[in-house]
Amino acid sequence: MFESAIEALSMVLDPSRILFMCLGIGLGIVVGLLPGLSGTVGMSLLLPFVFGMDPFVGMALLIGMVAVVHTGDTFPSILLGIPGSSGSQATIMDGYPLSRKGEASRAMGAALFCSMIGGIVGGIALYLTIPIAKPLITSFTSPELFMLTMLGLSMAGLLAGESPSKGVLAGLMGLLIGSIGSAPAITEYRYTFDFLYLSNGLSLPVVALAIFAFPVIITMLTSKESVAESGQLNSGVRTGIGDALKNKFLVVRSAVLGSVIGFIPGLGGSVVDWLAYGAGKKTVKHNTFGQGDVRGVIAPESANNAKEGGALIPTLLFGIPGSGTTAILLGGLILMGLEAGPRMLTTDLSLTLSIVWTLVLANIVGAILCMTLIKPIARLSVIPGEKLVPFLVILLLIGAYQSNYSWGDIVAFLVIGLLGYVMTILEWPRPPLLIGFVLAISAERYYWISIERYGWEWLGNPIVIAIAILIAVLLTGGTIMKRISNGLQKEGV
Repeated sequence: MFESAIEALSMVLDPSRILFMCLGIGLGIVVGLLPGLSGTVGMSLLLPFVFGMDPFVGMALLIGMVAVVHTGDTFPSILLGIPGSSGSQATIMDGYPLSRKGEASRAMGAALFCSMIGGIVGGIALYLTIPIAKPLITSFTSPELFMLTMLGLSMAGLLAGESPSKGVLAGLMGLLIGSIGSAPAITEYRYTFDFLYLSNGLSLPVVALAIFAFPVIITMLTSKESVAESGQLNSGVRTGIGDALKNKFLVVRSAVLGSVIGFIPGLGGSVVDWLAYGAGKKTVKHNTFGQGDVRGVIAPESANNAKEGGALIPTLLFGIPGSGTTAILLGGLILMGLEAGPRMLTTDLSLTLSIVWTLVLANIVGAILCMTLIKPIARLSVIPGEKLVPFLVILLLIGAYQSNYSWGDIVAFLVIGLLGYVMTILEWPRPPLLIGFVLAISAERYYWISIERYGWEWLGNPIVIAIAILIAVLLTGGTIMKRISNGLQKEGV
């Protein structure tokens, strides 16, 4: 396969394909920069243009965008505390506090470098798993997938806040909000209150923007201060890159985790960065995650680009989209006269390998391009917040409205935004709520499928038992560690 990989590289380096890859990279960075937009939206906008296009050129355009959306979305997450997309939510936890300290450039340097490394690791993972992917992907059945959603929820409950119980309750609140609309197992509608808008449930962009962005907007208006408390952008890009190199094991570990989670259909997207953040919080010694620890930026940023490589495995080989963007990518394959499946390993192997190369090259080019823009864009953090609010409000309302093109999106944005603001005042963690919302539909669907297929016998599945033990260890260990930490703080240690 090595000879085929070299041949694919020569195809990717064709000037016309490089041009379209760079076009995709530019569009992906813009989509990531604008809060509320996502890779799914950007890919949808590109689909009409790839119809009938040469597959190598069309995939260069699409993969160029896929590769860097989670590179560009780092800017609003760190500078404004607003998720640029669903995959950049965990970055806010430490990226935004660093920005408030005047260390936006340092956080951006670390984030962009780790995004590049993560993307490269994701591409390597895609290459290495091509020959052995089929037996692995088919081993995951509904019981295992259900337990993995529970694992994601349990980790989210421990990510923020002094009390793990508040985190769990916030996650359950997210599950409740996620259950609005049609039930996946039976033909009935829940919590719609006779509103037609609610029959399809609430969309992720609306909830994500509301729960994170709305409180930030209110804070900007009331404080009348800039995002950064200091007018100086103290630490530069090189410092951030140095931080990443010092924590190289955390970078690689998080990138590998991102590739693995992205490989599991339906879990990647909005969950992988939280899992990487949670894993980093549990394994990094003497950390101050949530208070402006650069390692809290390194972990999720290494994972969110890496998961794109993992998500492409089930997408290309089995026609099972591993994320929202890869679902749109499947449509692009069809428009170009291709078919996901065994053909991607035989007749179209050269195209599959060209996707690997494009993914790697796009991450490198995208990260370098973003690094050159850090200084001018990072200065946004020292602009008085009240001057940014009108622009941000317009962007956020457009971002919320584009979900369903309904005025109900605006109302939902305001209502959930108020909930997020109240949670901020009461010092309740907001990330678990969003994770609960993301996992709600898939958790319920996998649960009912498991019951219908296996009854209660699936509870004896060894993998299910192993994941259940892991969940118990995480919850128990997290609670004990939190109590020990609180005890040491009270003693003044």
